[in-house]
Formats: sequence, structure tokens, C-alpha cells
Amino acid sequence: MKVSNIKDIDKFFDVIDHCKGKVELVTGEGDRLNLKSKLSQYVSLANIFSNGEIPELEIVAYEKEDIDSLMHFMING
Repeated sequence: MKVSNIKDIDKFFDVIDHCKGKVELVTGEGDRLNLKSKLSQYVSLANIFSNGEIPELEIVAYEKEDIDSLMHFMING
């Protein structure tokens, strides 16, 4: 799923942290990084966002309830 215009990065990471299954960031090269890893969160996203906002990411979640949580975050903030 593509997610865009993430303004509240802390809340985004909180949603990721509460996911039960694996959540991955797909890089432009097709690599998949585990977003539940704090190290991956900081290293991978430090290069992506500027001005405290993440313009667009492709993420993969494997559990339906995790997808629902991420969708809820994207719709309601």
C-alpha cells in the first residue's frame, strides 16, 4: 500500500509498533526493510522525510488488522 503526506511521524511509528505482524518499507530498489525495528525506522526514514513530513512511502503489512489500523491512521490521522 502507498501511504502519503504523513505529518505526525510519532503517531505513524506508534501505529507500526502496535501492529501484530510484520510491516515492511519497500525501497525504490525493491528492498524490504522491517519497520518494526527501531533501527530500520530511524535509518531508512531519516533519508526519506524532509521538513518533518513523509511525502510518500510504499509499505507492506501482512495481517488484515494491521492493514486496517494503517488505513484508519491514513484516513483519520
